[in-house]
Amino acid sequence: MTSLPEDPPSLISEDDRDTAVQRLREAYAEGHISHEELDEGLGQVLTARTRSELLSPLASLPEKNAGTTSTIAAAGGRIRRRGAWRVPRILKVESAFGRVHLDLSRAVIEHPVVDIELQLGTGRARITVPRDAIVDTEGLHTGWKDTLYKARRSSRPGGPRIRISGAMGLGRLKIRHAWR
Repeated sequence: MTSLPEDPPSLISEDDRDTAVQRLREAYAEGHISHEELDEGLGQVLTARTRSELLSPLASLPEKNAGTTSTIAAAGGRIRRRGAWRVPRILKVESAFGRVHLDLSRAVIEHPVVDIELQLGTGRARITVPRDAIVDTEGLHTGWKDTLYKARRSSRPGGPRIRISGAMGLGRLKIRHAWR
């Protein structure tokens, strides 16, 4: 009895390699893998020749669309979220004339990194973050007034990273950490 020849391993294209590199970078940016895991994964991806070699470093990553995006919008009036609400991975808040109050202190935060994108005309915004959160406002552009935020001197490791970006026209953003 003769045996059938095995299928040759399927070789990967440069597009496959680029997609894998992008997935590793996104996983690192979102806090799913460490810097060392990123370096190791990139080394494996850049030297992979077959599909099975490419899948190995990607196996432990979350699904590509694991994060969610939600948009809250109002032309005028008030936007308010408080209590036990589920915070999406990316939250877009758009308001032309109203006030915005986001209270994340009792919210369910399932992602290590949460991006809040503000697009506000006039009116002010207030965001209350968990006590152990790390806040980054580097991507936020304010037109009229500066952001009011005093970083905590020390925070416990493991808290969520809240990245606030976008643009505010005439209003002011006030960020504070919850007491409990």
